[in-house]
Amino acid sequence: MMTIGRSGGRAARKNLRSRPNFEMLPALRRKLPHTELMDAEQVARIDAASMDILENVGVVFRDPIALDDWRRAGAKIDGDRVYLDRGLVRDLIKTIPEIFTYHARDPQKNLPFGQDYSIFVPMTGAPFMRGLDDVRRNPTLADLADFHKLSHMMPALHSSAHHIVEPYDHPISHRHLRITYSSMKHSDKTFMGMTTSPKNAEDVLDMCALLFGADFMETHPVVTGNCNGNSPLVWDETMLGALRAFSRRNQPVLCSPFVLGGANTPASVAPTVAQLNAEALSALAYTQVIRRGAPAIYGHYLSTVSMKSGAPMAGTPEISMMNMMIGQMARYYRVPSRTSNTLGGAKTFDAQAGYESATTLMAVMMSGANYIWHSAGWNEAGMHCSMAKFVVDAEQCAMAYRMAEGVRWDDFDAGLAAVADIGPGGHYLGHPHTQENFERAFFMPERFDNNSIEQWIAEGSRDVNTRALEHAGLLLSQYEEPTLPQDVDEALRDYIARREREIPAADALNQDY
Repeated sequence: MMTIGRSGGRAARKNLRSRPNFEMLPALRRKLPHTELMDAEQVARIDAASMDILENVGVVFRDPIALDDWRRAGAKIDGDRVYLDRGLVRDLIKTIPEIFTYHARDPQKNLPFGQDYSIFVPMTGAPFMRGLDDVRRNPTLADLADFHKLSHMMPALHSSAHHIVEPYDHPISHRHLRITYSSMKHSDKTFMGMTTSPKNAEDVLDMCALLFGADFMETHPVVTGNCNGNSPLVWDETMLGALRAFSRRNQPVLCSPFVLGGANTPASVAPTVAQLNAEALSALAYTQVIRRGAPAIYGHYLSTVSMKSGAPMAGTPEISMMNMMIGQMARYYRVPSRTSNTLGGAKTFDAQAGYESATTLMAVMMSGANYIWHSAGWNEAGMHCSMAKFVVDAEQCAMAYRMAEGVRWDDFDAGLAAVADIGPGGHYLGHPHTQENFERAFFMPERFDNNSIEQWIAEGSRDVNTRALEHAGLLLSQYEEPTLPQDVDEALRDYIARREREIPAADALNQDY
């Protein structure tokens, strides 16, 4: 048996672990097998049921432009209800790209997307937040900037999203401009574009053209839009107008039915998936009516409703099953899919929040989803974004990333050689193989405490919420802005100033703006 000396010791290893590392992880290339709850016959059964819904029940498109588009495409129209032949739907969705590349401001952060590639995207849309003081309150534009900075610094987050929190210190009708600029300014990762009205979507795309170039956007996805359906079986004028804006300019759009299982869908998993599938297919097909070959993503937001209170729930078994079933359907149609991650209904960052989020995260990873949205910060059913939960969720995504990479075999022979070196009764802590591999061998979460109870007490008996808030504050103090080129920054600021002069600040709901 060899005698192995220790190299570096505990202090050296701790220094290595504590070095800040803000380098973004590449797009996740999943190597875990998918969890497929349905056999081939059941997948075909969902498909057939969805096509029956499209042909015989129909989908309402509350938008005269969309109705004209569908009429020219050959669909049957009765009032605002569109009946879609399954042959037409299949012909349209087959032109959606199965894989493409997202292009970021920093080309080193471009992301292959679709098929086996996945990306993690933070939560959006929170009307409240819990900041470094952990007090629930309305956010400001400065708060949004802080979340965009954290998104930029968290390695497992691949996007700065858009309105992670609502900036209440700006008029509603101007917010999309400020939100987009914040996404662009504080991070050089890919981001999302506001779809709160067709004109707002056009503004976002115009700003993207200033950042990337209009010609570049014709052939390169740079931003993601989201269009929510009104389940059951309705798409409205606002969402359809925004969808057209993105698809016309060849930018990806998430086609996302908004499911409250048992309230706006049947109170059963399989029929819910059949309805959701029909809704998603109708929007996916419409993107190809607008522009053949435009990227589009099979989307959904999943929640079940408590039959006792009517409140939406997260982390339930049925949501996990639906995530896995929808992943199967997206692969069946050969289109990328979107899901929601780390969701919870807890009012604080407590055990409920952790359990719900962990359950959702695991199901999402096993479903094979590509666009993994709401991956950091979500709490209180999306009503607030927690800064503490944001940084812990981001680390959980890094852990999930490591799991989904699968088993590494590149050091298998070296590891077996260590077994022969150590033999019975020894330990591996000082072996060269351990010294070379300790950083990558086992994920070491920094936001969790694995010390002894004595050490934990000596360090102040701090819970995960306290430690996470301290870490978030430290990160913000270490932030370095990825500076925009001066001419691009000036062009964006000029565009915002012009549009804010043109848009009535008080006319928040005017869809002409």
